[in-house]
Amino acid sequence: MKKNRVDIVNLGCRLNIFEGEVINALVKKSDIKNYTIINSCAVTEQAEKKVLYEIRKSKKYSPDKKIIVTGCAAQINPKKYSKISDVDFVVGNKEKLESSTWNNLSDNDPIKVNNIFSDNKLHNNLIEKFEGKSRAYIEIQQGCDHRCTFCIIPFGRGNNRSVPVGVIVNRITKLVDNGYNEIVLTGVDITDYGKDLPGKPNLFQLIKRILNLVPQLKQLRLSSIDCAEINDDFWPLLSDKRIMPHFHLSLQAGNDLILKRMKRRHNNKQVIDFCKKIRSFRPDVVLGADIIAGFPTETEIMFKDSLSMIEECNLTHLHIFPYSPREGTPAARMPQVPREIIKKRAKLLREAGNKEMKKLLKKQIGNYASVLVEEVKNNSSFGKSQHFIKTKIDKKINIGQIINCKITDFNDNILKGNII
Repeated sequence: MKKNRVDIVNLGCRLNIFEGEVINALVKKSDIKNYTIINSCAVTEQAEKKVLYEIRKSKKYSPDKKIIVTGCAAQINPKKYSKISDVDFVVGNKEKLESSTWNNLSDNDPIKVNNIFSDNKLHNNLIEKFEGKSRAYIEIQQGCDHRCTFCIIPFGRGNNRSVPVGVIVNRITKLVDNGYNEIVLTGVDITDYGKDLPGKPNLFQLIKRILNLVPQLKQLRLSSIDCAEINDDFWPLLSDKRIMPHFHLSLQAGNDLILKRMKRRHNNKQVIDFCKKIRSFRPDVVLGADIIAGFPTETEIMFKDSLSMIEECNLTHLHIFPYSPREGTPAARMPQVPREIIKKRAKLLREAGNKEMKKLLKKQIGNYASVLVEEVKNNSSFGKSQHFIKTKIDKKINIGQIINCKITDFNDNILKGNII
């Protein structure tokens, strides 16, 4: 790492990637130098262990750099991180997006964290580029009004606040004009978008406006969606091929009683019906999901409902979270499943997801893919297809370019394509 450089480490969600770019822009306008800023995640116990790892790593490889911890872990438990000897400053989720924070760092004020629930506004920073990224991320909302019993994130992000439609359209227009071919709409709970805005525009009305007002946009993706929030405005959008046929669902479990104990808003039947309906509108759709293994009180029979849902709904891009109790959440006070059983169930869920992924990869052979190039290595280019599958093309292509190719084979979950 270069001396006097400010390094930003973004952990966790896509929203942190977006906010990392905001931090980067603000830091460049300030006079701070020689820092490592760790933009943390706190969604699981493992996520917080990663924060500690990055602190140790920074101090080991860049001992002269001061360390700032920000993000959800810092917001939720600032005292914990301020007590770590290698940490110089702790900055909250609201404060990290304000220029005054980076212009006024002082050893006399090492903790800059205020009550996130008192924040009812979103910053208006305009991001024009994402360094090292082939796609751009747009924050459309922040925070969450729901209180799932396992989740600590509302205490790191606050309540739902939405970005006005016009602001989002302007931001996307600027990024597309700057050469980005793919935009990802991101937030904490994007299917709750707009409920706090005048006129209460929903997520799908927003998407329709984007597609109509930014016709030069080539590809649009959504981050995680909640099938309990899908309404009739969604289905007509699927006919627009600029919307990528890959959706990630916030499912968490397949058993109705566990879903109820999680305080989720959907049940097993709603998920299955949604998966069938979306494929009836767009047969090439690929679905991923978040699933928690070993939620408190989960029996073997309950677990099998989650396992069978993977096959029944053909879920491929899975994020499997072995349950870990988060202090301050209701689930942490429920009867816990033994760790060895949680690990076993997580392994079985991953194996089921890998099995479905292999089926998907085999189906791609002979089909055509639209690949956004993310990396060039040796004489090959790598990127993600429209289904968000890693694809290799044996030719050097500019990063950020979209290439049409025919899939000829796959290996290690990577498709191989030849340019048409």
